[in-house]
Amino acid sequence: MIETVVGAIAGPVFKQVWKAGGAVIDDIKKTYGKVDATNKLLAASDRYEQRYQQRHGRIKIMPGLMKESVPLESIYTAIKLLDEQDKRYFRTEQELEELYQKAERRSFQIGSAQRLDGMEIADQEQFLMVLGGPGIGKSTFLRKIGAEALKQNGRIGQGLIPVLIELKTLKKSDIELSRVIAKEFETCGFPAAAAFTIKALEQGKLLILLDGLDEVPKQNLNVVIDCIENFVDQYDQNHFVASCRIAAYNTNFERFTDVTIAEFDDAQIQQFIDRWFSSELDRQEQTTDQYWKLLSSPEHKATKELAQTPLLLTFLCLVYDRGQTLPPNRSTLYSDALNILLKDWAAQKRLERDPIYEGFHPELEKVLLADIAYRSFRDNQLFFSKAEITTKIANFLADTLDAPKHLDGAAVLKAIEVQQGLLVERATDTYSFSHLTIQEYLTALHISNHWDTLTHDLIELFVCEDRWREVFLLMGGILQGGGQKALWQGLERAALKKALTNPKIKTLISWAEIIAGPKSQGLSSRASALLIASDIARASASAIAIAIDSNIDRDIARSRASNIDRDIARASADSRARTDAINRANAIDRANVRTRISTMAIASTSDFARAMAIAKAIAISSDIARASNITKATARAMARASAVNKASTNARAIVRAINTVIKQQLFNTQNLSTLPNQLAPIFTNIPEARDSWRSWQQWANDLNTALIKGFDLTAEMVTLDPKDAHTLGEYMYITELLIRCKESAHRVSKNDWQNLETRLLTLKEVPGSSQP
Repeated sequence: MIETVVGAIAGPVFKQVWKAGGAVIDDIKKTYGKVDATNKLLAASDRYEQRYQQRHGRIKIMPGLMKESVPLESIYTAIKLLDEQDKRYFRTEQELEELYQKAERRSFQIGSAQRLDGMEIADQEQFLMVLGGPGIGKSTFLRKIGAEALKQNGRIGQGLIPVLIELKTLKKSDIELSRVIAKEFETCGFPAAAAFTIKALEQGKLLILLDGLDEVPKQNLNVVIDCIENFVDQYDQNHFVASCRIAAYNTNFERFTDVTIAEFDDAQIQQFIDRWFSSELDRQEQTTDQYWKLLSSPEHKATKELAQTPLLLTFLCLVYDRGQTLPPNRSTLYSDALNILLKDWAAQKRLERDPIYEGFHPELEKVLLADIAYRSFRDNQLFFSKAEITTKIANFLADTLDAPKHLDGAAVLKAIEVQQGLLVERATDTYSFSHLTIQEYLTALHISNHWDTLTHDLIELFVCEDRWREVFLLMGGILQGGGQKALWQGLERAALKKALTNPKIKTLISWAEIIAGPKSQGLSSRASALLIASDIARASASAIAIAIDSNIDRDIARSRASNIDRDIARASADSRARTDAINRANAIDRANVRTRISTMAIASTSDFARAMAIAKAIAISSDIARASNITKATARAMARASAVNKASTNARAIVRAINTVIKQQLFNTQNLSTLPNQLAPIFTNIPEARDSWRSWQQWANDLNTALIKGFDLTAEMVTLDPKDAHTLGEYMYITELLIRCKESAHRVSKNDWQNLETRLLTLKEVPGSSQP
C-alpha cells in the first residue's frame, strides 16, 4: 500500500522514509484509517514539490522595478565557485596594486584560481558553506540546489528531500531546527510531520539549505551558530548547504567546505541576458545580440563591469528592457545602482539594520564613501590598508557636524563591508571598492560636490591621464548649470594651453581654421582638416613610416610614445640614419594615434563623412611604406604586393573623395581644385612589388608633396617631431573629451554650447580667463 502511495516527485526518497516509519505509519493508519492515511500521504508528497516551487521557485528582485516575478528555471544562470585560496590572504596593498597594473584590465579579481561548476560541487560535498558579496546570487543558488534535488533526473542526485530555511526568521533564543523543518512538512499537510522529520533525519534523507547566516539578528547570532553546529553533529548523515556574506563569516564550521561565488564572466553575462530576453518578440528582434553588442562597446566598458554582479545585471536588464538602450548619462545609471546597494537591497530582504546605521543615513554614507574614493583615486590608490581606511572614516566622522558621536571607524567599515559590500577585503586587512566603476562614480560625485575648490588643479593635473577619463565623463553627467559650463571652459582652457605652448601646433590650428572655409564653418570641418594634416605629417615624417590602422582600439589609441631616444642610441652606427627615421616615424605614429581617434570622434559629430574619406585615404603612403621596413625578401615581396593592391584599390577612392570636396567646397583652398590632375600620374605609376625601396620612397614622397601643396600646407608645417605629435594628440584628446562630457549631460544650454563650439579647435581666448 505504501509503495503505491508515494509515487510523487521525490517518490523513492519519500517511500524509503515511509517504509521505515514503523510506528509512525501505524499511528497514521489508526488515526485516519487505511484509505484516509493513503490519501493523506499521497497528497502530502505531491504537495511538497508544488509548495517548494511556489515558495522558492520564483524570483522578484527589486519590486519597485520588476512588475512580476519570473520562474527561477527561466532565469537561472550557472554559478561558478572559487576555492577560498583565491583570497590571497598574505598580499599587501602594494602587491595588489602591482598585480592590478600587470593585469591591464578593470576587474579587481586578479587571482587565477580555477572556476568550479557550482552544482557539481554542491552534489559532491556533504557540508558546503557558500560565501559571496551582496547580490552575487547566494540565495538563488540555494533555491536552485533544492529544485534540482526534487527533479527526477536533477543534478543533485543523492535522492534527498530539500528543506530551505531562511535563517533571518530564527529570532527566538530557544531554537530547535528539527521543529523548524517539521513545520515545513506540516505546512504541506504531512500527517505526523514531527515524527516523519525525525525519521528522515535519522535516515540521512534530508538536504537542509540554510540561507543567509549573515541575516540572522545580531543578538541571536551566537545562539543560531551553536544550534547549527550541534544539529549538524547530531544528524551528520544528512547533507547541508549554508550561505553567508563573505564579510560576515567570522565563524568557522569545521565540517563545512568553504567556497566563494565568483563574479559573472562574459559567458555567464551573455547567458543571463539570453534567458532574460527570451520572449518570442525578443527572439524576432534579436534583443539579446543588440544588448550584448551595446554592453560590450567601449563607451560602456565601465557599465559592463557592474554586470558581473547578478543583482546589478538584473537592474541593467530592466533598464534596457524599458528603453531598448542604455542611457548616455551613465552617472544617473551608476547613481541608481549605488542606491540599490546602499538601501534598496537591504530593504527588500527585510534585513534588520545594524545599530551602526542609527543616524548614519544613506546620503551621509554616500558622502563618506565619495570622500574615501576621491582621496584614494587622486593618489592613484585602488587598494588600501584597514588601518588607513579606518583612519579616513574616523577623520570624516570627526569633521562632520551631524555624524552620530557613538560611531567608531572600524565598526563603520565592517558594517559597510557586510551590509552593502561596497568595500571589500581583498587580502588580510587590505581593501578596495567592490568595482572600479563605483569608485570612479563616487570620485566624480565628490569632485562635483566640491567643484569650486578642486576643479582647477584636477584639470591641470589629470585631464590627459587615461584612468581619469571616466571620472571626467561622469562629472559631465553630474554637473549642471554653472558647474557644467565651468567644466567645459576648464577643459577648453587646458586644450588651448597645449596649443599655445607649441608653435607647430599653433600654426596647424590657424591653418585648419582658414582652410575650413566660410561655407563649412564648424567644429567637424576644422577637425577633419587637422586630421588630414596629421596624416600628411605622419606620412611625411619618413617614407618608411609604419602605418596605423584607422579603427584602432581606443585603449591603444591613448598610448604614449616613450623611450625613443634610448632606442635610437642603441642603433648601430652604419644604420643610424635609417634607424633614426624608423624610430622617429614610429614615435610620431604612436603619438598621433590619439590625434586620429579623437579627431575622427569630433568630426563624426556632424555630417562630414566625405571629408573624412580623404583623411583615411591619405594613409595609403604609410601603408605602402610598411613594405620597406621588412628585411626578408619573401616577406618584403608579399608586403609590397599587399601594399600595391591596397594602393590600386584606394587610388580611385582618393580621387572621388577629393572631387567631392571640390564640388561641395568643404575646404577653402585654391590648390585643391588642381590636386586630382597632380595625383593622376602618381597613381598611374605605382611601383611594382619587385622594385627597390628607394623607388617606393620616391613614389611616397611625390604623393606627400602633391597632398601638401593641394591642402595649402608646407613641408615645415607637417614636419613634426615626437614631442609635437604628442602635444597635438593631447590637444585633440582634451577637445574630444569635452564633447563627450557635453553628450553625457542631462541638459545642455543651446546658447552656451554654440558659443563654445565656435571657439573649439581655434586659438580664440576662453571667456573669463587670460591666455595661458
